[in-house]
Amino acid sequence: MPTNSKTSVSEMLEYIVGCKWSMRILGLIQAGVDRPGAITRSLEGLTTKVLNACLHKMVDFDILERIAYPEVPPRVEYKFTQFGLRFTPILNTVRELQSEVDRQMSE
Repeated sequence: MPTNSKTSVSEMLEYIVGCKWSMRILGLIQAGVDRPGAITRSLEGLTTKVLNACLHKMVDFDILERIAYPEVPPRVEYKFTQFGLRFTPILNTVRELQSEVDRQMSE
């Protein structure tokens, strides 16, 4: 359940779909790119500040969990929560739809 009980699923979805970076970030995390530095390097134009804001919001929504390892240098990873895993079919559907559109455009 989301940590902010006043937030509806539709509000979460509006934020994720409405944010330029959220779907891409979630797609990378789903693909195993789960460290902030790797995510930033994977998405041209994404700044650390914007990434941190997106990740923080998705942690607040209980879509992602932040795992900080007590190492030097510090290591942080983001993983889907049980609640967040329910968003992966949406990501897959969007990816499939994009593939269809790309195929139609190339014909």
